[in-house]
Amino acid sequence: MSRVANNPVTLPSGVEIKLDGQRINVKGAKGTLELDVHRAVEIVQNEGGFTFIPRTSEKTARALAGTTRALVNNMVIGVSQGFEKKLVLQGVGYRAQAQGKQLNMRLGFSHPVEYQLPDGIDVQTPTQTEIVVSGISKQLVGQVSAEIRSFRPPEPYKGKGVRYAGERVRRKEAKKT
Repeated sequence: MSRVANNPVTLPSGVEIKLDGQRINVKGAKGTLELDVHRAVEIVQNEGGFTFIPRTSEKTARALAGTTRALVNNMVIGVSQGFEKKLVLQGVGYRAQAQGKQLNMRLGFSHPVEYQLPDGIDVQTPTQTEIVVSGISKQLVGQVSAEIRSFRPPEPYKGKGVRYAGERVRRKEAKKT
């Protein structure tokens, strides 16, 4: 059984948490995030930080307490440091270019792929074959990265496509005659 909820969420300097009933607001140097906490979870403020206690002994309440603790911890990290994911384009002629709130990509199709970025997400292209997605919400950074990857996921024969940095693609052998 996991004991994630037993660990308190410690606050780094410059981060404030405000409780308003079951709504929690986390404010830091990079921005503000909000979360509605399930009513089965009680938030307790200690001198070491915040702990999350299930109100009942049901399995779902214990699971929600651990999940809520992890979400709030990710919010604290996001507003203080931020999150980023790196994507790599692999293939002849595959390239990307960030222009304001839009990402333009050439992925081997007959047309360019244009992706409109949501609010709270910043994209940089240090080189033509690298994309860095960053923001304060871990969930939103992961979702945008997954959507960009879904335009051309890596294929198993030549390995061409959009992949996460460090992702290993299992290669298949070509058909033998």
